Amino acid sequence: MTNTASIAKGLEGVLFTESKLTFINGTEGILTHLGIPIQEWAENSTFEELSLALLNGQLPTAAELAQFDADLKANRAIPEALTEIIKGMPRGVHPMQALRTAVSYLGLLDPQAEDTSAEGRRAIATRMIAQFSTIIAAINRAQEGQDIIAPRMDLTHAGNYLYMLSGKEPTAEQARLFDIALVLHVDHGMNASTFTAIATGSTLSDMYSCITSAIGALKGPLHGGANEAVMDMLDEVGTPDKAEAFITKKLDNKEKIMGVGHRVYKYFDPRSRVLRDYAEHVANKEGKSNYYQILETIEKVVVDRIGSKGIYPNVDFYSGTVYSDLGIKKEYFTPIFALARISGWCASLIEYTGNNRLLRPDAVYTGATDAHYVKLQDRQ
Repeated sequence: MTNTASIAKGLEGVLFTESKLTFINGTEGILTHLGIPIQEWAENSTFEELSLALLNGQLPTAAELAQFDADLKANRAIPEALTEIIKGMPRGVHPMQALRTAVSYLGLLDPQAEDTSAEGRRAIATRMIAQFSTIIAAINRAQEGQDIIAPRMDLTHAGNYLYMLSGKEPTAEQARLFDIALVLHVDHGMNASTFTAIATGSTLSDMYSCITSAIGALKGPLHGGANEAVMDMLDEVGTPDKAEAFITKKLDNKEKIMGVGHRVYKYFDPRSRVLRDYAEHVANKEGKSNYYQILETIEKVVVDRIGSKGIYPNVDFYSGTVYSDLGIKKEYFTPIFALARISGWCASLIEYTGNNRLLRPDAVYTGATDAHYVKLQDRQ
């Protein structure tokens, strides 16, 4: 039997829904949220404001933002039962495994977990956005045998996470730098983890199941783990004077270069341009220029050699160095991705399920068509 249906490998180019949240033009390197360029969000806004804007589908008023900020702060603390679960997790587990388990368990503790109404999803989204940072910081501390630090209510979302991580209040510049990094990662259209969350949500499953599904998708190295791999590459290079020879050999051997190339962008990822500027600023100010100089050399060679093919550095290329300068260990780079993306996941879920249709794609059948059952004793 011949089937002439076309197959879109990886669902590339397949349109399954409409959205007013995020627009990407990969050819020109454009990313907007609600029509506003990502560069303007990074320069002028905060994680809290962008999260609320995506949940509402519009820029909030000052009063709305103040209320949302208060709601986030009021929900930062996590249940003691979850804290004990985190403390009891085996040492050395992958932080994304720990996060996946913690979020799933959090759903067991929420009496409203099964509320899939628009109001219920919105309330749960607010709580999860607030609690993700507390959970991830707690996992980090517990895995290192340190006491878990309770959140503070007088710090920004970004500043509070850095505080819970180290017990030291970050400087205003450190808090703002991390805030910008979160803004850049809040949402990015119908990527693998967002699609996974929506697919689960289309069954009218609960928010915790949807987000747990998304975490599982983000854990994969082809999605959330690339910035960690970039840091491994930098350590392998060692010093700036070795960078050009290292990357030239990689290109000559047609080896994959982490943090370079993107499924959507065929030009510079606009988020990478923002992070590059901040990575350079930190390197110059703190005297931590080693990593930055290596990245600068790699970028130049890559653009010269394969930029004409639409292969450029993406957001992962510089994000790891920014996180590293903030004292975040590389194994927690992907959880930090989730810390930011929880807002985009929730916003996309709420938008899609507001006009829900169960996702049910199909596959081209390529198996036998005229087979018959053979009894077990007659099989060779």
